Amino acid sequence: MRYSISFAFIVLLSFFTGSIHAHDMVDLVKQIKPSVVGIGVHTPMGRPKNQLRGSGFVIGNGQYVATNQHVLPELLNSETLQQMAVFVGTGKSAKVRKAEVVAESKYYDLAILKIEGTPLPAMKLAKDDFWPEGSEVGFTGFPIGAILGLYPVTHKAMIASITPVVIPVQDTRDMTITMLKRLRDPYMVYQLDGTAYPGNSGSALYDATNGEVIAVINKVFVQTTKEAVISNPSGITYAIPVRHLKKLMKEKNIPL
Repeated sequence: MRYSISFAFIVLLSFFTGSIHAHDMVDLVKQIKPSVVGIGVHTPMGRPKNQLRGSGFVIGNGQYVATNQHVLPELLNSETLQQMAVFVGTGKSAKVRKAEVVAESKYYDLAILKIEGTPLPAMKLAKDDFWPEGSEVGFTGFPIGAILGLYPVTHKAMIASITPVVIPVQDTRDMTITMLKRLRDPYMVYQLDGTAYPGNSGSALYDATNGEVIAVINKVFVQTTKEAVISNPSGITYAIPVRHLKKLMKEKNIPL
């Protein structure tokens, strides 16, 4: 009888613990969504006028946005008055804010934009230490663009590994110029067990318990180095540690 009561208590405790954790995640997503933005271009004289290229998140004093460098357009068409833009809000009523690139790092594939208008809620950046493998994390962004309007999507994942950005290959013929450059000074990145999509590039990877940003999701850049020799690249997702974003902010005197 005693064992039956103990077993029942354990089951109930597990149920309530899971319920509390789920409730915390619900509150966390509500807290984070106002800081999630779309990154793209606005073309007043073009069709479509707005083009979403990736995701981003608000940092600093609420007037700056972080994303991936590869999300930025290589050129803007001056003839059609094309300009960098950050899309704020949700649904088809989302607003367009003019943006200016104020910092970028091709090496770490990071970029920071300054936006016009009133400050937005900013996400808190975590400390520089690596989060341990097995930690639960989340990321919120726009995986399939804005076909149906700007609706942020949240994914949960786990840190599966902390791994070098480049893994040496056995045959030098498989090496690319990009891979060779990174072999000179490789850095560590997070590998996740969750699947991100191209539109997720630039999303914040945050601690699922408190919402602090620990890295920036990267769906394209890292895979061109780590999985370049794989004929069928995996759905594994990587993320650039937040320490590199904070370093870029300090270099440009952007408030943390």
